[in-house]
Amino acid sequence: MSARESILPVFVPHLGCPHACVFCNQRRISGAQRAATAEDVRNTITKAAAFLPRGGKRQLAFYGGSFTAIPAPEQEALLAAAKEALDRGEIDAVRLSTRPDAIDGAVLDRLRRCRVETVELGAQSMDDEVLRLSGRGHTAADVERAARLVKSAGFRLILQMMTGLPGDTPEKDLDSARRIIALRPDGVRIYPTVIVRDTELCDMWRRGAYREHSVEDAVETCARLLPLFEAAGVPVIRLGLNPTEELSAGAAVGGAYHPALGELVKSRVLLNRARALLKDVPPGSRVTLEVGKGRRSQMTGQHRENIRKLTEEFSLASLEICENAEIKAEIAMIIIEK
Repeated sequence: MSARESILPVFVPHLGCPHACVFCNQRRISGAQRAATAEDVRNTITKAAAFLPRGGKRQLAFYGGSFTAIPAPEQEALLAAAKEALDRGEIDAVRLSTRPDAIDGAVLDRLRRCRVETVELGAQSMDDEVLRLSGRGHTAADVERAARLVKSAGFRLILQMMTGLPGDTPEKDLDSARRIIALRPDGVRIYPTVIVRDTELCDMWRRGAYREHSVEDAVETCARLLPLFEAAGVPVIRLGLNPTEELSAGAAVGGAYHPALGELVKSRVLLNRARALLKDVPPGSRVTLEVGKGRRSQMTGQHRENIRKLTEEFSLASLEICENAEIKAEIAMIIIEK
């Protein structure tokens, strides 16, 4: 937990969801078996007070479900409990996630009264056919409309996207990323599709109606997406599902579930950039690549995979990686010896 920012999660799995998305089983994904109550909110804040770092921003986050589609009295009760803690200075901000088609002016007025700071919208894709096949029940136009409303009302906007959904392709994922960037969000979460037990997607996969979006598929696709968001100045605040005991114990039966997916993606980005640097290096060269501080392991890759690939692809005599805290680029080539 960062001293700069602490998240206190409160899960409301499936509350407010008017559609059964083919990939979704929030209880297995979140590890929460029931929806939270106002008392749960108060207890979460009380228990957290003992170990929250001093001086950092403390955010209460409602995750799972579609918060603004929950019946208004239940929303009000949960938000009232959060506002009590805000008024007492026990937390500093409230954030929540919801559906694009559950946002309108009245909803945003309610969130503003209750001092919500950040709204996360589950866009998932900006391709209407992918959204239809995934059972989302909304369109890309709904995402665009809701994002503009959230931004114009003064909230911080986070957009969530998925890769490898039914009907998806890497090019569709790239197009979704570009359209999400155009909405100017304050951050993005990227969730490559995981096949979770007891979902329609799991049934589709088992009968051959859906091709698994593997870890390798996700790494390759996200390594193309991440530089787009970075170049646009949009922070990617999460890559891959947060590991839980239930997912790791077998609830994730296939797809792109890996506890270190984000590191794999960043490693692949550096691999691709190294390839571009090495394309004109003569075979048999001894090369040293310089990377920024803390990036050596990412450049090396798991089990030195990146070193092995680059050495073989470019017929290098040797390849070494060194760190330089002063380097401006992520990676640079500093020595070539024949």
